[in-house]
Amino acid sequence: MTIEDSSEDSRYEAVSSRDARFDGVFFFAVSTTGIYCRPSCPAITPKRRNVSFYRTAAAAQGAGFRACRRCRPDAVPGSAEWNARADVVGRAMRLIGDGVVDREGVAGLAGRLGYSARQVQRQLNAELGAGPIALARAQRGHTARVLLQTTTMQAAEIAFAAGFASVRQFNDTIREIYAATPSELRSARPGRNSRFGPVAPENGAAAGVPLRLAHRGPYAAVEVFDYLGRRAVPGIEELVGERGSRIYRRTLRLPGGSGVAEISEQPGQGGWLECRLHLADLRDLTTATQRMRRLFDLDADPCAVAERLGTDPALAPLVAARPGLRAPGTADPHELAVRAVLGEGVSVAAGRRLGGALVAAYGEPLCEPSGGLTHLFPRVEALAAAALTEVDIPGARRATLRTLTAALARGAPVLDPGADRDETELQLLALPGIGPWTAGYIRMRALGDPDVLLTGDASIRAGMRRVGASTADAQEWRPWSSYAMHHFWNLP
Repeated sequence: MTIEDSSEDSRYEAVSSRDARFDGVFFFAVSTTGIYCRPSCPAITPKRRNVSFYRTAAAAQGAGFRACRRCRPDAVPGSAEWNARADVVGRAMRLIGDGVVDREGVAGLAGRLGYSARQVQRQLNAELGAGPIALARAQRGHTARVLLQTTTMQAAEIAFAAGFASVRQFNDTIREIYAATPSELRSARPGRNSRFGPVAPENGAAAGVPLRLAHRGPYAAVEVFDYLGRRAVPGIEELVGERGSRIYRRTLRLPGGSGVAEISEQPGQGGWLECRLHLADLRDLTTATQRMRRLFDLDADPCAVAERLGTDPALAPLVAARPGLRAPGTADPHELAVRAVLGEGVSVAAGRRLGGALVAAYGEPLCEPSGGLTHLFPRVEALAAAALTEVDIPGARRATLRTLTAALARGAPVLDPGADRDETELQLLALPGIGPWTAGYIRMRALGDPDVLLTGDASIRAGMRRVGASTADAQEWRPWSSYAMHHFWNLP
């Protein structure tokens, strides 16, 4: 559900029923208390006349409201609307989430979107009630709170790790958003029962940053971890433990350096996945968090997906059998594109072996191996100039790989959260050797498009035949066709 689909009265009904499905879709503020909350806040429901609604936490903060300490509205999943929308607002929200404003400023955000800074500011303010600086500031505040309550880092370290330009700016923002000083916020840290355990004082940030990555609705963790485990490329990914309690681990190439992410398979009772991030530069925390959210599709709205796909008689039993099935994205769009070329026309196991050979030959070794993780995935610049003879693929596929990586190194097509999906797909198809399956797969996973249907995929065609679905039916699955595909891929 998007906010446009509802009246203020229906939003108030969601607040009255404490409906967690709308957490992150909108926020409500209470004039008599001066705080804003998520719809599922357990506090006594305020009177309707005292309630106002906002599209984003930043808009509520801009209106002078402080974050509720009880429901922590800054920690909700992002709205699935931003993943589905292809317009400039949706693209901007994905880029802001990736930390572009913190790294490149509003001018950098506007440049990536192909608009002027004034146009971007105007469109975000008009629709969301907050501009890019306010949206990024709200995100920095959330990152700072997480670090205050999960690590033993000094406040000055946290300020810069969260992206603030100064300790004073950090202190002022924390007071404004949370009505508390950083010290008070730290002392009020909630009790934790983490799969990974707390950060020990003697280890500090070196032990990694423990996070709870929130999601809405049910989460089909076993299927997601199976999907990622079958495709885990040796050296950069591994899945350890027994099914049902596994931990997925992978290396990350980030703006400030390398990182290792660990995600537990066991969903938390409150709707989250346990995560620990080990980062060379803590300023990469926001970017690393968002990349893991995209990989695990944590901002999806499973209720909206089930509502649409469940109306199809052929799909309804599949949806009922696997509630909360997700469409995994990627932690590295360039890596995903390269692996898509390697994997086209071969089995999943063969694609995994080819990826491992590529990493062994051209990957960048970690300073210190971490378990089975030894490398970062190769840079596209290195692959574009490489012979690639160490990888057992046909000469034509080798040429396609060099063509793709050279194009990515030049920056056309652009694979980032704010890319124009239609334009990017056309640019991919224009490259020699890139066909509809590869371009569509990259669009679905690297660009996070929830509405891709790979009709050229043999397993998808077989799955559709098994359940009696047709391409004519597929029009009714939109805008969630990618999830329909995952239901077909999960057929026993």
